[in-house]
Amino acid sequence: MKIIAISGSQDTAPRGTVNRQEEIDMAFARILVLGATGRIGAILRAHWPEGRGLWQARPGRAGAGDGWLIGDPLADPARIAGQCGDVAAVLGLAGVTPTRRRSGDDMADNIGLGLAAVRLGAALGAPVLLASSAAVYGVGHRMVHGAQAGLLTETLPPHPVTDYGRAKAEMEARAADLGAALGVAVCALRIGNIAGADAILGGWRPGFTLDRFADGHTPRRSYIGPVTLARVLERLCLIPDLPGLLNIAAPGVVEMGALLDAAGLAWVPRPAPDGAIAQVALDVTGLCDLLPLVPATAASLVAEWRGLAQDRAG
Repeated sequence: MKIIAISGSQDTAPRGTVNRQEEIDMAFARILVLGATGRIGAILRAHWPEGRGLWQARPGRAGAGDGWLIGDPLADPARIAGQCGDVAAVLGLAGVTPTRRRSGDDMADNIGLGLAAVRLGAALGAPVLLASSAAVYGVGHRMVHGAQAGLLTETLPPHPVTDYGRAKAEMEARAADLGAALGVAVCALRIGNIAGADAILGGWRPGFTLDRFADGHTPRRSYIGPVTLARVLERLCLIPDLPGLLNIAAPGVVEMGALLDAAGLAWVPRPAPDGAIAQVALDVTGLCDLLPLVPATAASLVAEWRGLAQDRAG
């Protein structure tokens, strides 16, 4: 299968423009998704066109259905590659997160899984997109000494302050080096908060508390809705010549209190302690140059989150 570039020539069309033949070719393009049983994988399975994703899971992993590619990218990558055929891209979602850490998991596993994705990309002759995290910038709910604040651009050097952030930063660097050595294009996706897979909508419980600052605001963060995320990841996998790093979020920031209010979820304010971060904003200029996006609002994020829950229930 030949995958024709999405972008037209620089002289005649902006990047992202497609013609009819390219649309037809893209309709048949398949993307190998590693670690598809996780939360982002579930989002993609709910919203990608049928046949777009080749869903991979390790042997015995719960959630893998009929037609899945079963294999361990660390122990038996050849088994996975042999089941794929032609693919447009490899999307590496496999990894360990602080909230979904199983017994025996190690944050350093993120590095090995990222490198395994690059090797699979080399075997399949396909570019690789790796799920990274805004944690590489070194910011979270509290300001840690040395952490970065303000608008976070991909040109800032990583300054992680957690084991998870350090593992992802090392994964990015080593995957880029391996990709260069193997002749594989690698793009690390620094994904911001995903509505419903976050600590606010996703972590809400009765009696939930939120920091409130002296100006009356609750923390403001970069967010992306699950439906928008699915569409962004699908499209990025079909765009050639991606940069090595991309922040993934909707433009702007959303206040956490407004997010809970829009969802009708009660919360209790508490005075923000010293070191609490009022705003964490990802610069998504690079992403929007490829895929124009509208700013997210609390209402739009909640609508996407509820729509995903309904899709799963149906």
